[in-house]
Amino acid sequence: MAGTHDTEQQRIIVRIKCIAFREARDAVATSINRQWIADKIHRTTRFGTEWWEKLYDDCFADYSERGRTLKLSDASRNLILSVSGKQRKSIYVMVKEIAEKHKEYVVSKTIANYRHREGIKPFHVIPRPLKTETHISDRLWFCDWLKYWTQEDFLHLASSDEFYTWTVRRSNYQNDRIWAKSVEDIEDDERYREMVKNQACIGIFIIFTEKKLHWVLKDKGES
Repeated sequence: MAGTHDTEQQRIIVRIKCIAFREARDAVATSINRQWIADKIHRTTRFGTEWWEKLYDDCFADYSERGRTLKLSDASRNLILSVSGKQRKSIYVMVKEIAEKHKEYVVSKTIANYRHREGIKPFHVIPRPLKTETHISDRLWFCDWLKYWTQEDFLHLASSDEFYTWTVRRSNYQNDRIWAKSVEDIEDDERYREMVKNQACIGIFIIFTEKKLHWVLKDKGES
């Protein structure tokens, strides 16, 4: 929004202009309307209608301490840096934590801009596959069981399944994102990969019948 980073002196001038334009409209300039005033002061029409009925003395009130701040304090910046490399520390979570811990109310864009300036990027979490002793034992048992199957045994299967494979991972998993400067800043107990927009996706449809095994690969909806 225009005027977000204006000084208090600039805001006072805009308020005075708003009232002056309205007075000119009431006097002789009938062509002046709300949209014309909004374009001249680079504000919304709602802002114009809120201010043109006020007194000039109201224009000099200090509103600089109202609303959400556009600058982060040192404590808030340190908090953002301290959670880098950790899960579930999205921008909106940080807005809430800063408000609770430091009583500082900031907009999400402020945190996003600070992370960008510091070179903090979003990475996607890709968990390691489960490799407990139970899982390993179950897989070995299944392989040992299948090795005795003949071609005739497989012909009795009649099941199907459909699944999709992404080259990295589905990009809409917001809670799985981790903000960090590099992969080295993230713990080694899990694997991570940088997020990629418009990831390639392959749909795989498998059919088992009594006659033969069909593989139908679907890429971008084409079968």
